[in-house]
Amino acid sequence: MPPGPSRQLEEAVGFTDEHLVPLVDDGLGNSAYLVGLGDGRALAVDASRDLRALRAAAERRGLTVAFAADTHLHADFLTGAVQLAADDGAAVLASAAGRRAYPHIPLADGDEIDLGGLTLRALATPGHTDEHLSFLLLDGPRELGVFTGGSLIVGSAARTDLLGAERAEELARAQYRSLRRLTELPDTTAVWPTHGAGSFCSAPPGTERTTTIGAQKAANDLLAAPDEDTFVHRLLGSLGTYPAYFDHLAESNRKGPAVLTSTPGQAPLTAGAVRALIAAGAHLVDARPVTEFAAGHIAGAVSNALRPTFATWLGWLLPDDASLVVVLGPRQDPAEPAWQAAKIGYDRLTGRLDGGMDAWRADDGRVETIQLVTADRIGDRPVLDVRQDAEFEAGHIPGAGHRELGTLAADTHDCADGTVVMCGHGERAMTAASLLARNGARGLAVLVGGADD
Repeated sequence: MPPGPSRQLEEAVGFTDEHLVPLVDDGLGNSAYLVGLGDGRALAVDASRDLRALRAAAERRGLTVAFAADTHLHADFLTGAVQLAADDGAAVLASAAGRRAYPHIPLADGDEIDLGGLTLRALATPGHTDEHLSFLLLDGPRELGVFTGGSLIVGSAARTDLLGAERAEELARAQYRSLRRLTELPDTTAVWPTHGAGSFCSAPPGTERTTTIGAQKAANDLLAAPDEDTFVHRLLGSLGTYPAYFDHLAESNRKGPAVLTSTPGQAPLTAGAVRALIAAGAHLVDARPVTEFAAGHIAGAVSNALRPTFATWLGWLLPDDASLVVVLGPRQDPAEPAWQAAKIGYDRLTGRLDGGMDAWRADDGRVETIQLVTADRIGDRPVLDVRQDAEFEAGHIPGAGHRELGTLAADTHDCADGTVVMCGHGERAMTAASLLARNGARGLAVLVGGADD
């Protein structure tokens, strides 16, 4: 009798704990991986342009990245492989079908790379993208694990509509065949996906980020589909919206992101300089916490509280070809928004307001406020819920209007004066309120908390 899912996980843990380090980006819902090769060298898989966590992990273990593998042309972050090649001399491993415009070792189905004791085998697994590869890690003939990128993920499979709605079904059928191929691996084979909980590239139901082939055969609803048509219906039916910047980032990854020659940061700007930039068309991003933004902010500023999802909402709501000026609180790290912006190719952070809102007020700058209200103070005011469709459908205030936050930047949504804007915790609601106020809505309030409150 083959071992059950829990036994399979136990068998995979030994290698994982000793040699493989998952590096989770909670904001994007992704995992990169650092694999020690036993001789001071390492393999990096699906590393993003923000290499801080990977470099720290490598330094702690005395590792130098010798290989940087990308499973596909990512739509949600810029690859860090180009930077690793420039800084560490890493050999970039990627699909030949991706036609990348920078030096790399082009791989096709079945190609193998000798890592020095271990072997990496490319498996063509199209679906999430046309050129998608999974990488099977072998110790001699033994399958240690497979880096599945945006193919098989925990409890699901990654979305297939990133190349356009007209190709979503075609790619879903390719995804079906790719997942079936992966399930032919031994049940004990570890599965190391890139996309996971919180990623707009996927919609997994749980928080586990790694698994085994056997565990997924036992628990993944998509793998339980009785036929291809059912699989396609289930996968396409699970897809929600995704950030606007996804539509062009894959091409940026094909061309290759610019190599960073210095640590991303933001120059300090006087209040007068900020006014001039705004007049010239710059966007003002206020990264302070919701309560501080509510108490006083610069007219026209977009609230985007500095948190792990800062990059997602920056890329969803603001253009990448305009200058961006950031307002921070006194205890916030100026490097953090710069790194998050660089991760998605937003390299035009012109600077930050030096001295923050105190400096703006001292320079006679006009300040606006937005009211915060608790659930018991909504009364008969109109309510606008800006959560994702699936969140709204799972439960909402009776009579509440609904628009996803991601739609508000692209149009001038009519919003009654005095509307209470709400989301799950308050950050997205404040972002929405700031956009609505910029479009002329007045007397807005933001719900402290969410639907449960």
